[in-house]
Amino acid sequence: MKTVLRILREILQNAFSSSYELFKIMIPVLILVKILQELDLIKYLAWPLEPIMNVLGLPAEMGLVWATTLINNIYTGMIVLASFAGDAPLTAAQATVLGVLMLVAHGLPIETAIADRSGARFLFQCCVRMLGAFVLAWLLHMVYSATGTLSGPAPMLFQTDPSAGTGSIAAWALGQVRNLASIFCIIFSLITVMRVLQAIGVIDLMNRILRPVLDLIGIGPKASAITVIGLTMGLSYGGGLIISEARNGSLSKEDVFYSLTFMGLCHSLIEDTLLIILIGGHLSGVLWGRLIFAVLAMAAIVQIVRRVPERARAAYLWADK
Repeated sequence: MKTVLRILREILQNAFSSSYELFKIMIPVLILVKILQELDLIKYLAWPLEPIMNVLGLPAEMGLVWATTLINNIYTGMIVLASFAGDAPLTAAQATVLGVLMLVAHGLPIETAIADRSGARFLFQCCVRMLGAFVLAWLLHMVYSATGTLSGPAPMLFQTDPSAGTGSIAAWALGQVRNLASIFCIIFSLITVMRVLQAIGVIDLMNRILRPVLDLIGIGPKASAITVIGLTMGLSYGGGLIISEARNGSLSKEDVFYSLTFMGLCHSLIEDTLLIILIGGHLSGVLWGRLIFAVLAMAAIVQIVRRVPERARAAYLWADK
């Protein structure tokens, strides 16, 4: 019993800590979005990304959701998406397409900074993730449109307070507090799920399954072990280990670059996938499509990089740290 209480206390502490860090970013964004809505400026802010959204079969407003996710994180994007739920309802196919945009390219200022500190160039990592997100989203849009699959309404499991975007400022603020409480519950649940999956050996099983795949696409055995951690647990975990190994010289510059690029395209297969399912994304795209695309894209990147002159690699791809 004492062990269970200790674990529960640790999970609560982690949930409060993670929520606090998220809310410091999310609350100013929510206030900004509310101001933009009141001034009817949302359409102008989303306008630069409207052509991209059109190509992907998404409403123009979803450009703001992706832009917010790019700068901040998936949680913030979920809240912004919820504010458009009544005005721009999505099909399951659209939610999946938007979901992969958010999954592959989110939190770029922080996550690409982790890569840069390890020796992988910041600009390349940003570009490859944004381009990868667009290409995967476009491919899924083409497949879903051609086959007519997932054409029904997206099952939005992440429910927000319906008063959060309407009424007085006080009603809006109260609604947002309830929405943030929902985010805390999601974080707590995800941390609990991860602890359970670790305890029953699911994470270890995924590690054993994925490691041979990394060897096949050219990521060395030393880097593959760390890359798998990033794939299952997230870029912050895997990136932190990569930084440590890169600085003590245990990994080559090539392995650091390949590992971080792959983790950028596909990481946190459990936690982030569950988040996108909450907004109506389908496993066919947000898990299997993302994983297969990342493997194929990484195999191509490895072959291309091996043919790039060393001077160009040092200038644009990686650097000594």
